[in-house]
Amino acid sequence: MKRVILLFALVQCIIFSENAYANPENEPPVGSISGTVVDNALNQPVAYAAIVVKSEDGSQTITGGITTEDGNFEIKKLPEGSFVLEVQFIGYKTHSQKLVITKKNRKVNVGTITLMEETEELSEVEVVAERTTIEQRVDRKVINVGKDLTTAGATASDIMNNIPSLNVDSQTGDITMRGNSNVRVMVDGKLSNVPVAQLLRQIPSTSIKSIELITNPSAKYNPEGMSGIINIVLHKNANIGFNGNITTGLTKGVEAKFNSSIDMNYRSGKFNFYGNYGNNIGKYVNDGFIDRLDENSLQEFDFFNNNKSHLYKVGVDFYLNDKNTISVFTNQNIFDGKGEGITAVTYNNDLARNVTQIFSDVSENHSEQYNFDYKLDFNKEGHNIELEVDHNRFENDQDANFDSTGASLFPDYMDFVDTERTQTIANLDYANPLDSISKLEVGVESRLFETNVGYTSTGLSFNSGGDLIPTPSTDFDYNMDIYSAYVTFSQNREKWSYQVGARIENVEVKADTNRIRAFTDKYTEIYPSAFVTYKPNEKDQIQVSYSRRVDRPGLDQVNPIREWATPLISSFGNPSLVPQFTNSYEANYTKRIKNGSITAGVFYRSISDEINRAVYVDRLDFNRLILTFDNFDNTSAYGFEVSSNYRPAKWWNINGSFDFYSQTQRGITESLSGNSPNPTENEIEVERVEVDNTAWNMRLNNSFTVNKKLTLQLFGFYRGQNRTIQFTARPMYFVNLGARYTFAQGKGTFSVNYNDIFNTMQFGFDGDRPYPQKGEFNWESNNLYVGMSYRFGSGKNRAKQRKRRDNNTKQSGGGIL
Repeated sequence: MKRVILLFALVQCIIFSENAYANPENEPPVGSISGTVVDNALNQPVAYAAIVVKSEDGSQTITGGITTEDGNFEIKKLPEGSFVLEVQFIGYKTHSQKLVITKKNRKVNVGTITLMEETEELSEVEVVAERTTIEQRVDRKVINVGKDLTTAGATASDIMNNIPSLNVDSQTGDITMRGNSNVRVMVDGKLSNVPVAQLLRQIPSTSIKSIELITNPSAKYNPEGMSGIINIVLHKNANIGFNGNITTGLTKGVEAKFNSSIDMNYRSGKFNFYGNYGNNIGKYVNDGFIDRLDENSLQEFDFFNNNKSHLYKVGVDFYLNDKNTISVFTNQNIFDGKGEGITAVTYNNDLARNVTQIFSDVSENHSEQYNFDYKLDFNKEGHNIELEVDHNRFENDQDANFDSTGASLFPDYMDFVDTERTQTIANLDYANPLDSISKLEVGVESRLFETNVGYTSTGLSFNSGGDLIPTPSTDFDYNMDIYSAYVTFSQNREKWSYQVGARIENVEVKADTNRIRAFTDKYTEIYPSAFVTYKPNEKDQIQVSYSRRVDRPGLDQVNPIREWATPLISSFGNPSLVPQFTNSYEANYTKRIKNGSITAGVFYRSISDEINRAVYVDRLDFNRLILTFDNFDNTSAYGFEVSSNYRPAKWWNINGSFDFYSQTQRGITESLSGNSPNPTENEIEVERVEVDNTAWNMRLNNSFTVNKKLTLQLFGFYRGQNRTIQFTARPMYFVNLGARYTFAQGKGTFSVNYNDIFNTMQFGFDGDRPYPQKGEFNWESNNLYVGMSYRFGSGKNRAKQRKRRDNNTKQSGGGIL
């Protein structure tokens, strides 16, 4: 139903753009029609009902509008003549009446119009889209999530691999778009301080209305992220009275995972109160190995995690009047994780060097978000100003214990890492439709980020003389202030439309590692964007676009404090990193066919000062490696995508996609030339590496409707071979089966999924840098999911306007995830 409401809104936009009515006598249109719309059941005003004014024979739409919060409407600038007035709202029968405007009766008041319900079921039950569709908008691709996709997984993380252009690492939860991890993830247009992997596992798939892939964002978006922005749009309750939805699910692989959520909404008069609670509780098992061929050694890994996370949200919308709206909400996220791991290194040619490391970890974090929004609508449709302030605080405490047995030079030790992050974002946005075809948007924004990492260890480390000394405690302070302003101008001219804009940003970074070094960075940059769209007819659309992007080094990339360690490798950040800039070019074509649509696109990126991984030999222990980051020469990336949704029969729906991308990657790897257990500096070899990484993914989702209540699903995924600087990843694939059964007149849904039925989704690789190796990592991809959701409430469906940025998302990145 909500998709149909959006369609009505789109129709209204089209109506407004055609507001000029042909008056044969060339007299100025001065007539008007006004009235009030109420529903027959509750006799309450119907907000946002569609008002359509047609010609006398009903063949031509002349103009229109929507009702206000109080159900009132007024249509102005009408010429003399006879018309047909229609009032439309989902779940109600269309009201139609004839009326006449004359010189003596120019202002026609039709009084109170009562809408009659079509069916009882439609007035109480929200109709969710049955099938997933793909829509190409001006600056984004919108995947409208249907029941066929939500059946595929319990959480947002589970269904992301089913979305064209997206991939999620099932072990780490890291997400990439078009093969690149430099992407920002938002929920309802807002950036969270919660780690992305944790956030995606927190959101139930049934709560997702659509997923927006903004691969080439315009200037009104923040420019972070080479790949662009992923915006997850959640369902919004639209009913009067008390309504809600409850969801629960259980996933069983090697271990069990449980997730549940409850969403509640109470709407009365000028107030709309809402709240939800969600949890994700589960145990996770991962294992793998790395076989080093040159020295005949084997590293074996076994990891176990027990994680619990809870998300609370409470908010209220206050509609002061037709022009002024105030919204406030808070998000509270609590995470408690415990992890255990064993890394065993076996040297088959020298057993005296064998070492086993036992790792245990306790991590707790808490994220608090507080949001205030005020919006003022002026008399002209689309003319508004909006102020938003968002404050987010994140705290994480991690205690890690390392016990080693065997030939390790390091004794047992513990690491204590405390992290505090705050981000405050304030933006003021102004939009003004200058005329029927032109629109101006301007805005200013400030983003303030502050991070403090406190590190303490009970271990030992080498000093400059090569002696073991206690590891010093270290604090890392990282602050970034960004002040920006943007302007965009757009026009629609018959079959053509365009948008041009620019954002200017002033950035200042201050970092202090106390014991190690301090550094600052300050720069001002301009980020232009341009879009041109051509629609020769209703079935075809062509678009070309350009934008400039930036990838600022993240906290993990610049933090010189050790991030993690195994007996053979440690990971550190590089404080000397500079931003990476990207010029992005893109072209897309959408074709609507009889039973579906096809979308195809190509892209090209020119990248300067590329940030990539670098591997060095540890000068304090030549048997160990250091994994870090560095800037490299300019490079480029390109690719293409094709996606389609097609219904060959009423009972069968197909969604398919294919994406290909290629990027030249550069890096540095150091390795030892010999096999001596006591190597020297002279045995270190330095290699500057350049590889062309090409990769492709293919997805095919089949949905079969058995009857009105039962739907079956078959989903297949294949990822081709791809190459990084260190290794070549082998192809992988999986096949999922699913079934969905609805009950209680469509209010309830019961789902069963059998994922990775052949247990083939494993990550395998072969590497030759910094030494010849092969390996494999496994996770619980083969699992069974059982879930149920139920929608409850007694209110009648009525659209509301909770503040949301479905079509004007501006916050993206700048934060350190």
